[in-house]
Amino acid sequence: MTQKTSFSGPKIALYQPDIPQNTAAIIRTCSCLGVKLEIIEPCGFFLSDPRFKRVVMDYMDLSSIKFYKSYRDFEREKMNERVILSTTKAREVYTNFKFKTNDTILFGRESSGVPKSLHDKIRFKLRIPMIKNRRSLNLATSVAIIISEGLRQTL
Repeated sequence: MTQKTSFSGPKIALYQPDIPQNTAAIIRTCSCLGVKLEIIEPCGFFLSDPRFKRVVMDYMDLSSIKFYKSYRDFEREKMNERVILSTTKAREVYTNFKFKTNDTILFGRESSGVPKSLHDKIRFKLRIPMIKNRRSLNLATSVAIIISEGLRQTL
């Protein structure tokens, strides 16, 4: 039996990630699930960072990753696609959202999310329900939770 190397489900985008271990874990998750990953630069670390390399292992070579030099470049390419922001400030819960195969789910920086100007500009926003008085989940965990639902709906 032959395994698919990628699916035609939603994509994941990271806005200027700043923790190398999280980005590496997300690369591994996307690689194992056949999800395309898009990284909007600048990153807060170098891909040669030992912390990144220790977690990413050989999954970097097994992944479909596209880099954008800026959010403006990313936005230009996404003109005809839906970009969905994952944020703790959203009203809509991710399980109530109807994902499409060409959606891109955007996750902000671990330290600061996305700038308010981008937050205000993006129409679709989703959250993962959490217990009150908790700040947020780890970024890699959030990606895994939401992309699993996106793939469940679109595959």
